[in-house]
Amino acid sequence: MQAYAASSADAQKRQLQKQSEDLRAQMAQASSDQAGALRGKPAQTEQRLRQVKSESARAERIIRTYAPSVCLVHVAIALHDEASGRPLRYFRLTSDGEPVRDAKGNPMITLEGTGPEIRAEALGTAFLVGQDGRLLTNHHVVEPWWQSEEFGDLKGQGVRPVIVEMTAYFPGSSNPYPVTTVRISSEADVALVRASLGGLKREVLRLDGSKGAAVNGEPVVLMGYATDLAAVLARADDSTVRTIVTSSNGDPEKILERLAQKDLIRPLIAQGHLGDILPGKIVYDAQTTSGGSGGPVFNHEGKVIGINYAVLEGFGGSNFGIPAQFAERLLKAARWG
Repeated sequence: MQAYAASSADAQKRQLQKQSEDLRAQMAQASSDQAGALRGKPAQTEQRLRQVKSESARAERIIRTYAPSVCLVHVAIALHDEASGRPLRYFRLTSDGEPVRDAKGNPMITLEGTGPEIRAEALGTAFLVGQDGRLLTNHHVVEPWWQSEEFGDLKGQGVRPVIVEMTAYFPGSSNPYPVTTVRISSEADVALVRASLGGLKREVLRLDGSKGAAVNGEPVVLMGYATDLAAVLARADDSTVRTIVTSSNGDPEKILERLAQKDLIRPLIAQGHLGDILPGKIVYDAQTTSGGSGGPVFNHEGKVIGINYAVLEGFGGSNFGIPAQFAERLLKAARWG
């Protein structure tokens, strides 16, 4: 699991080591006045280097222990007619397997046709919080239409989105695991779901929503499936990617199944520091993007202090997580509800 770690920490260590060597070389050649000005800098650089090495070692332990417990979630959404409850379908398919189109080039959609149901696909991240298969993620992962502009106009058209399938894929397992929604928070973008894991065993992540768990300036580790399928496919060689995509006919579910069989599903890891702690969110510079929603944010002790939920587009220095206290309350409500 150490191979999951982002290379930023190693690059920083190399930079600090070189800086330390350069400073010592400058001191050896400097005049007495110049040496006095440089005297404290090597010690400062060495101290920073020790700090980076310590943070990197802690991050590697977190990654080895918990990365196998962070899963990719695939959500398939159908569109149903509100009045009849029947799914919208393509009228029929051509001999090439493409939807028949009208005079304007738009796919013909009907409730009566013989073509396949219209489906939308979404991907996100979740992580294990119970050996019974309980997972935490975002509300907008399990209901992608929630607060979504893309789905916002459907209600006015007499159509409602419906989850027809939700599946989790864990690192190191070739099996897809069916997922059902248990409870959605009424106060934050957090949801509790359960996967039917069978005999799969993974470490349970520990939440810490206490006041001292998240501290400004402290290091964090973020895990998730940012960039959706693109990052997962990027781990495979070109030949494997072509084979998987071709044999799957571009079907996301089949692509994921083949990636799982080849042990290519693993979360991306980003390291950074907490920038701010607010009542409803934590802010950090560990980088992520779409698909990373629902990923755990760890503090240096390996406890989850937040759930990644938003990216400030165009500025990688500010990404946002829901504080763990909201997840703790959701778990408590689900236990007693």
